[in-house]
Parts: sequence; C-alpha cells; structure tokens
Amino acid sequence: MNKGELLDQLRIDRGQREDREGGLRRWWIWCGMGVVILGAVVAFFLVRGPRFEVSAATAVAPTASAGPAAILQATGYVTARRQATVSAQITGTLTEVLIEEGEHVQAGQVLARVENAAQKAALQQAQAQLQAARALALQYEAQLSQARRDLVRNQDLVGRHLVSQQALETAQTQVDTLSAQLESQRKQVQLAGAGVTGAQVQLDYTTVRAPFTGVVVAKAAQAGEIVSPISAGGGFTRTGVGTIVDMDSLEIEVDVNEAYLNRVEPKQAAQAVLDAYPDWTIPAHVIAVVPTADRSKATVKVRVAIEQKDPRILPDMGVRVSFLDTQSKPGEAGAPGQHAAGEAVRPRGVLIPSAAIANRDGKSVVFVIEGDRVRAQPVTAGQTFADLRAVEGLADGARVVRDPPEQMKEGALVTLRK
Repeated sequence: MNKGELLDQLRIDRGQREDREGGLRRWWIWCGMGVVILGAVVAFFLVRGPRFEVSAATAVAPTASAGPAAILQATGYVTARRQATVSAQITGTLTEVLIEEGEHVQAGQVLARVENAAQKAALQQAQAQLQAARALALQYEAQLSQARRDLVRNQDLVGRHLVSQQALETAQTQVDTLSAQLESQRKQVQLAGAGVTGAQVQLDYTTVRAPFTGVVVAKAAQAGEIVSPISAGGGFTRTGVGTIVDMDSLEIEVDVNEAYLNRVEPKQAAQAVLDAYPDWTIPAHVIAVVPTADRSKATVKVRVAIEQKDPRILPDMGVRVSFLDTQSKPGEAGAPGQHAAGEAVRPRGVLIPSAAIANRDGKSVVFVIEGDRVRAQPVTAGQTFADLRAVEGLADGARVVRDPPEQMKEGALVTLRK
C-alpha cells in the first residue's frame, strides 16, 4: 500500500461531514423550541395567576317598609327539617329505580326494587313449613279425639267389670300424651307462622318505599348497581338510592352575631328576601334561638319559619332575614332605620355582607364575579345593618366574593365553593 492510498483512507468524505453538521443543527433547533415552549407555559401560568375557591353573595337593593322597622338583618340559607336519603335495608342488586330528580312522591310509594329471588324462596319454604305444622296438628287432634272416646268407653266397661283397671289407666295415659303432643304442635305452628312473617319482612326489605311525601332532589343509583344500607368501603356499592325533601318542612337558618342576640326572640316577626328573588318579601317569624354559639365565628344560629309556602323556595337557597321591631310605634324617635316622624328610610345603594368589602391601596373595593374571573369594583361604604352594609357604586344583583383573600387582585381566577 503506497502513500496515496493511505491519504485516501484518512480523507473525510464531504457528505458524511454535512450529515453530522445537519444532525447537530437539528438537535440545537429542537432544544431551542423546547425552551421557548417551556417559557411560554411558565409565562402563561404566571400571567394566569392562582385560582381561588370562594363563596359568593348577591347584592340586593334595600326596601323601605311602612310597617314595623327592621332592627336587625342577617343572612343564611333555606334548609329542610325533614330530609332523608332512602336505601334498601339489605344488600343487593337494584333491578328497578323508579325515581328521577324533581319528581313528587307520596308516602309509601315504591321508589326502587332489589333482586329478591332468595327472599321469595325463603318465604315459600317458610309457608310450606307452616302448612306441614298445621297438618300434623290436625293429625294429633284426630288422634286425641279417638283416645278420649276410648277413655269414655273403658270407664263404662270398668264399671261393669268387663275390662281391667290397667286398661283404663292406659287409655287415660294415651289421652294425656296426645294432649301434650297437640299442645306442642300448636307451638310449632306458631313458630312456623313467625318464620313466615320474618321471611315476608325480608322480602319487603327488597322494596324501597318513600318514608314521607316530598320531592326527589337527588338520584344516587341506577338499575344494576349494588346497594347496601352500610358502607362497604369500596367505590362500587351505593349506600343510597335517592334523597327526598319534604317541601312543607322548609325553614331558614341564619347566623346572628352574638353582640346583637338580644334583639332576637322566639315568635318575633321577620321578613325574608331570597337572593334569587330580591323584589319578593316573604313573611316569616322566629321559631327558636339555638342555645349554642359558634366560637370561631362568634355567632348563634336562629331558626326562622316561612309563613308563605311557594314552589320557588328551594333548599340551600341564600336568603336575607330582617327581624322586625313590632313594639316600636310609628313616629317613635330613634327607631332604627326611621326618621323621627316614623317614615321608613331606604339606605342608598345596595346591601352586601360586610366581609365582602376589601381594602386595596387605601380604597374600599369589592370583587365582582364575572364568569371564572373577578373584577375589582371600587365602592363607597355606608350604613351598617348587623353583618350587612350598604355600598354605592355596585349594581343590584351583582355577585361578589364573600371574604376575599388578601392575594386576590383584578382578573384573578375563581371557583365557586359548593
């Protein structure tokens, strides 16, 4: 091999060099694109900001009334005193579910059925045992009747010295024995009857019925699912078929600041306004003041009865309650919310919870919910009514964030707390 051949072997082919350079260039291009994409994602989340889980409150326009003055206002929710989640009393597979949300049901109405082949077989077996026990009892009755006739016959024959005394005693023993067997068998008949009753109860457990008249507010299971009255610890067993609410048992629960508790008493007249219907005033009265306080909020729960039933009133609706001073006379000076002449005064602006007002850069603002974001709205705070406050600069019906966190700013993302 000469020197020329050696030089040819050491020479680098131009095509191989270009391939290596092109691969290296493509690698750098992909790295640059990855950095750009990562930077865009980071920038998006920085601009997007955190998402806050918040509770909402509705701004309502205050109303003036020519009747008794409102001495206290509080917010709360409509609750049902009679509500039940119904379920089968045994574990089994649902074969029928006969309810839907919003459906009215009557007490005793069938809501669902569980597979009941085993319970039917057990009932038939118990009924057969009862029939067999009754048949054996009839047999003992017939034998006892014959033994009693034989005893009477032997008593007559002994008197005429035609049979021995031993034959008479044997006949008496037979009567006593059959009497005891018959009494025992009658107890067996009662036991078999109790078995039939128990089997019938087990069969009835496979039928889910409405405990009272009401409205179905939730359907929790479908046909084919396993239902059980107790939790099985897994995700494949339902513990309820549906939830029923007695709409006639609806009432209002509000939290009253303990500093104003002396203004509330049982049977006191009140007025309720739903957040969903701010122009509708519902007559109400105080049922009771629950004798316990919430130390974390310094409030006491008050139960308020709704005197005007209406299908628009639904469980868990937000509501504002005005407690009325029925003892104040028209024209009495110093009555809250009134002039000295007794004319009702309507505060300017709208009413919102005092906790919804935040301080940002020395200004009072509220965060108005618009879709999944909030808008910081400057307001002018006015008169205070218990835990509500009148503000100007906010539209009636606007939804605002209750207790906004300090980190919340203009355009922040929010999710409404359920």
